[in-house]
Amino acid sequence: MDMDTTPPSHALVEAGWQKVRADGRVRPKLLEAAYAEPRLRQLFPWTGMGELHFSRCTEQRWTWDIPYIQPAAEGEYWVSGPLRSESVGPAATPEQAVTMVVERLPPGCGPAFVGTPEELAIHDAASLSVSPEPQDTGHSTI
Repeated sequence: MDMDTTPPSHALVEAGWQKVRADGRVRPKLLEAAYAEPRLRQLFPWTGMGELHFSRCTEQRWTWDIPYIQPAAEGEYWVSGPLRSESVGPAATPEQAVTMVVERLPPGCGPAFVGTPEELAIHDAASLSVSPEPQDTGHSTI
């Protein structure tokens, strides 16, 4: 029997990348650089105003906890975020912009979660509350 080890979000994330490529809002070289980075390729991409955003979940209102890349003059880029009021800085190349985002990924940022940000928060909280019980070593601490 063949065991499918593909994460459940993989097909949804891949469809998201195809949609972003097809909509033409983001510079193709930036899309190529972001898709070539495995840590970004596993996240759900979305666009707005020519910006390339990355979400830790597959459904709207996507997460806003990852920096995003904006187009700048003369083929350069500007990395901002994760919030609109936060700025990371300029990047001369798509690869440099991608590196700036990857360096600022949240801890444990893995494959996109299938669902909404609210469902992701519930999942993350449940994952954190499951902690291993202390093991009895048979030694007295008295």
